[in-house]
Amino acid sequence: MRGPAGHRDCPCRGVRVPVPEEQRVLERKLKKERKKEARRRLREAGIAAAPSPAVKRSGAALALEYLCSWAQKREDWRFQKTRQTWLLLHMYDRDQVPDEHFPALLAYLEGLRGRARELTVQKAEALMRELDEAGAGALPPGGTQRARQVLQLLS
Repeated sequence: MRGPAGHRDCPCRGVRVPVPEEQRVLERKLKKERKKEARRRLREAGIAAAPSPAVKRSGAALALEYLCSWAQKREDWRFQKTRQTWLLLHMYDRDQVPDEHFPALLAYLEGLRGRARELTVQKAEALMRELDEAGAGALPPGGTQRARQVLQLLS
């Protein structure tokens, strides 16, 4: 039997017992209060509560993980503009995009459409012109070969 405010009447004593949902809410509140009290005690004792440091991964690691996800598990892969932009900006740098990832990046570039494709071709052409004018030191090591591969692929 339920009484007012969602409580069940306890037949043996006439005491109301909270419904399971209310019990969970009460337990969460108590846990929060206990944590707050523990932090207050630490503060009073002069011990600063060290916040748990969030591990932040670099843009390179996230972009390469994105690329590997695209190459290996396309059903789980989701397009992310920031990761694509990072890859397009750093694809000529072997330190940022290692050689073992470059074939996957070329396969990814095949699927580029629209403005991203146009800009990638324009940038590769500009880098090749810059190389012709300035000499071999204009691009990062290996960038010349990569720029040629990108142009061959997208042109």
